[in-house]
Amino acid sequence: MSENIFRIIATVFSAGLFTMCTWKLLGVMQQSGYKNSVFWRWMRKKDNLFYNRLTIYALCLLLTTAVVSLSFSFLGTRAALIMSAVAFVGCGVWFCYADENYALKIPVQTTGRVKRLTIVYAFLIACVAYLLIGVLALLSKINGSQLYALIAYVPFAVMPLLLPILLCVANALTGVFENARNAKFVKRMGQVLDESEIIRIGVVGSYGKTSVKNILKTLLSEKYRVIATPASYNTPIGVAKTVQAPDFKEKQVLIAEMGARKAGDIAQLCQMIKPEYAIFTGVCEQHIETFGSMENVWRAKSEIFHFAKKIVCGKDLQAWLQQDEKIEKQKAMLQNGVEVKNVQLGATQTSFLLCVDGKEFNVTTKLLGNGAVENILLSAMLAYEMGLTGEEIARGVAKLDYIPHRLQLLEKNGVYILDDGYNCNPKGAEESLAALARFAGKKCLVTPGIVECGVLEEKINGELGEKIAKYSFDKVVLVGDTLVGAVKAGYQKANGDESRLSIARTLEDATASLGEWLQAGDAVLFLNDLPDVY
Repeated sequence: MSENIFRIIATVFSAGLFTMCTWKLLGVMQQSGYKNSVFWRWMRKKDNLFYNRLTIYALCLLLTTAVVSLSFSFLGTRAALIMSAVAFVGCGVWFCYADENYALKIPVQTTGRVKRLTIVYAFLIACVAYLLIGVLALLSKINGSQLYALIAYVPFAVMPLLLPILLCVANALTGVFENARNAKFVKRMGQVLDESEIIRIGVVGSYGKTSVKNILKTLLSEKYRVIATPASYNTPIGVAKTVQAPDFKEKQVLIAEMGARKAGDIAQLCQMIKPEYAIFTGVCEQHIETFGSMENVWRAKSEIFHFAKKIVCGKDLQAWLQQDEKIEKQKAMLQNGVEVKNVQLGATQTSFLLCVDGKEFNVTTKLLGNGAVENILLSAMLAYEMGLTGEEIARGVAKLDYIPHRLQLLEKNGVYILDDGYNCNPKGAEESLAALARFAGKKCLVTPGIVECGVLEEKINGELGEKIAKYSFDKVVLVGDTLVGAVKAGYQKANGDESRLSIARTLEDATASLGEWLQAGDAVLFLNDLPDVY
């Protein structure tokens, strides 16, 4: 076998092995929204040991390949190098096996973009590996020593340390193509949307968007054929994929959740969707990390006023509406003949009197808390504005189902589980704590705190700790170390019972610690299950 062919085979094997070893990094990049800055923030976390594991992997490669090559030197240089290559592959297999103990909470979704990124990433690894192997081979020839030849490829062990950098380079390269491709796709789907006569509705706000979207879809389905952006899709790509759905042409109403990470995002979505109606849930400290201030959050979200004709607004927006002279206030709708009275908050259901145009309807829903009632009211107001009767709205409320991971009530072996894993804002957190307090048995809270609040993060998590202490839950488990210090400090400040407070390294550790403690009739709230990138 010629030396060049041998080098190509070694390159292909190492590229495949290293790609397999760092498959998890592709998942983290995906969760980071394919943003290298977010990816590196995850890499630099003080409790993130992935790079440490890569370092150990590199050291194992260095020592193992050197020792094996020298040990089999009596067979000749070529045979010794082949044996060291076997050890090299063995270390990679061992790393993959060991790393399975650190699985991502959100597995890698094998989308087209991930596949293309994987191909470019593997190609870059192969290029660097081929170059490095070539340089090491050249140095071995120049040196001429048999002993040096046996360990000439040992420096190749540094490759694992380069892998995160190579992934970011691959992401930057593919991003040029992906961004252009996405822009073209969004433009094409925007034209399809322009050609349709579908009624368009936008849902904006710092919180409650997904819940309102799902509630509104259920209510409007009593009269219209409705399509909504799935899950938490709230970007132009999410809208474009919805428009691409096979049954889009059959629908009469489109409900689009609109997210914003910076000024101009809402305007961009509105230019594509051209909403006739909108629901603006409210603003809070969520996403201050990217916006910088509450005023900036309001300015970004209130871009909806430049596009939609009628906007149902949450009650908390009244002060913001009054002080902003740049928006068309006549578009805002704070009331319109729909209201709720006599709200009865139960542990497992919510009842209230729905008043529509003077008629009253006693309704019950499985959705929990005042936040759910507020979301239902906003949706009912818009439904009424769009021609639904009180009877139709009440019928829709009765059909409402849980929104996954948003104060979703589950029951397992008699234990009530409140899954509020996707809740990541102060307003929703307070509602969730109140919901847990309504159960009769022992009550346990599991939370890592609240993220994306920028300079206010420590303050907000301290306040969360104070609120937790006031409820005197039987057990409080704080997860991780990113924000738990501030939550714990607030808990102690409010004289919370520290014997009931504990800290777990991971959510899995926290769940395991509850196994024997929880009994039938008890309740546990999982508040904000952070994704892997935090």
